[in-house]
Amino acid sequence: MDSSSDEITHNFPPFIKVYKDGHVERYQIWESAEAGHDPITGVQSKDVVIVPESGLKARIFIPKIDSGGQKLPLLIHYHGGGFCLGSAFGVRTKNFLTLLVSKAKIIAISIDYRLAPEHPLPIAYEDSWAALQWVATHCNGLGPEPWINDHADLGRVFLGGESAGANIAHYVAVQAGITQLVGLKVEGVLIVHPFFGGKEPDEMYKFLCPTSSGCDDDPKLNPTVDPNLNRIAGERTLVCVAEKDWLRDRGVAYYESLGKIGLAGGKVELFETMEEGHCFHMFNPNSEKAEPLIMKMIHFINQN
Repeated sequence: MDSSSDEITHNFPPFIKVYKDGHVERYQIWESAEAGHDPITGVQSKDVVIVPESGLKARIFIPKIDSGGQKLPLLIHYHGGGFCLGSAFGVRTKNFLTLLVSKAKIIAISIDYRLAPEHPLPIAYEDSWAALQWVATHCNGLGPEPWINDHADLGRVFLGGESAGANIAHYVAVQAGITQLVGLKVEGVLIVHPFFGGKEPDEMYKFLCPTSSGCDDDPKLNPTVDPNLNRIAGERTLVCVAEKDWLRDRGVAYYESLGKIGLAGGKVELFETMEEGHCFHMFNPNSEKAEPLIMKMIHFINQN
């Protein structure tokens, strides 16, 4: 009997393990949640297909709107999960964005980019950039999604994400600065507990992205070596870190790198949560320490 299917070739707890026959097993299965109406906040959500050819999808969240014709800021959200876990349709994403949308009075769209290793990086980056281009097709009010046509202010777009999603949000912000999408303006970028690399090779990232060294010479892992860093879109950036997060220092270094290229003077902010770990707010957005973090995000989006 062939036992090759039981042989593990790559093991990256608490994310994935890969067997010799190619099948992937995830250590965590994140519970999904249906779209629809949230009776507590009044937030509505629905799922849309962005790119039929690839199957790229997203979930849109919209708050209760009291008056017709009201245009709201739009947050484009990229979820975390090490590029290989998570979903725009998960319970954690829904709970967090429902809370943020209801309190900030914004529209949010969470992008369900394809996961590695079944879809090796940089596919997740390409999906995420394609999603922003899709949003830009609504600039004349004739795009495929009525909620964006009718209620989104594409002059006030924010890019944001946590962990791997923060890494992706940064990448998309740089692409937006290089490309200058017509009719769409990125006002700000929210980088929360970002996943960036260090000097030592990140073996999981290297496996998920076969074209990467997994080291800090890769601009996707180390933005400071990106020659286009100074072209990042957005008038301001909020970088959030957590004291007990093993990625904290990388987030601080990212904040400092933005300051060095001239995004200082109030245009780049650092917010640290003490005594908490990586992405704690996604596990319990109603916790005592999560509230100040979420309120900081809300203030960042709504400040003039």
